[in-house]
Amino acid sequence: MDKIKHYLQTTPYKDFELSIASADASFRKYYRLTQGDKTFLLMDSSLEKESLAPFLDVTKRLARAGVNVPKIYEQDLEKGYLIIEDFGNTHLLSQLTQENFKELYKKAIDEIVKMQKADTNGLPLYDKAFLHFEMDLMREWYLEKKLNRTLSKMQKETIEEALHSISAIVLSQPQNIFVHRDYHSRNIMLTKESELGIIDYQDAMSGAITYDLVSLLKDCYIEFEPQEIEKLALYFRDKVSPQTSDAEFIKWFDFMGMQRHIKVLGIFSRLHLRDGKDGYLKDIPLTLKYTLQTAKKYKETQALAELLEDLT
Repeated sequence: MDKIKHYLQTTPYKDFELSIASADASFRKYYRLTQGDKTFLLMDSSLEKESLAPFLDVTKRLARAGVNVPKIYEQDLEKGYLIIEDFGNTHLLSQLTQENFKELYKKAIDEIVKMQKADTNGLPLYDKAFLHFEMDLMREWYLEKKLNRTLSKMQKETIEEALHSISAIVLSQPQNIFVHRDYHSRNIMLTKESELGIIDYQDAMSGAITYDLVSLLKDCYIEFEPQEIEKLALYFRDKVSPQTSDAEFIKWFDFMGMQRHIKVLGIFSRLHLRDGKDGYLKDIPLTLKYTLQTAKKYKETQALAELLEDLT
């Protein structure tokens, strides 16, 4: 923290009190700067400075689209520090209940509609190769390394066939749309003004229309009734693609969800095994539940569901 205190001496915030705010799944840390009733956040990306330029770029894109993202007050790309607006401590996750989730999710869906108006020019493409790169994390980190499974040639082929079916449906839906990539209840803040503040979007890409929707509605940290989630998915459909039938849109949504949850099974396992972050292990059962529930619904993925049930 000495380096941060030294940096603060060069800013208008040198007399603010410094306290730890949070850390995330990457190597970023956040500190709160406080003076009286004024607060700001210091983002410490000194261990991954390369993430700051994308963060600043995507902040501008989203702000231009009318999305509530943090204002940037100070930046030092060389040291890896930003001082940004403080949206507070209240994550959407801590406020969601059976009584209010429909209303809060609709507000969050309205933010997706805004985000999808953001400029995607120059953003990395969520293409077939990248979809598969992500999904392959499940086999390596979850099945082979975490569960210690040795897969037969036939089992590997079953997985590959299902993953190709998944990517085909994902790529059949509207593309080249702004994708936050981690739009869930821990990355949406409820501000003091009861507005939604959007964070952690620096890994944004250009991809499928349903990606952020499924990240939100099939959140790996909380679940609600599947029938209500489908209704909320169709609330979004009515706003962005009203010409698409219920069945087709829900299939887009479901297959996008499988792609994401298959990836996340690998990511959560890797965070534990490689990075020593055990906090995500408790979220694997819900992620697996989403994967199995959806895979059983469709003939293209039923063999994958059976295989996963046998191995887990």
